[in-house]
Amino acid sequence: MKVEIISPSATLFEGEATSVTVPSKMGPFTLLEHHAAIVAILEAGKVSLTDAKGEHQEFAIKGGFTENHDNHLTICVEL
Repeated sequence: MKVEIISPSATLFEGEATSVTVPSKMGPFTLLEHHAAIVAILEAGKVSLTDAKGEHQEFAIKGGFTENHDNHLTICVEL
């Protein structure tokens, strides 16, 4: 799936990923390819992803929101 992780000051990640875990207000959840459309509010924690090469990356966030639609995940975060 195509993933973008952006903050007001920078693009943290842009590329393909096989899984992404986010810290939502309702608890952490993982999105995989072709996940159902979803919008969620994020709380402080870590966004973790596995990119298309199988490499694991983590980003510490203070909050934000995420939107997934048509295998395109956008995560807007506050650092």
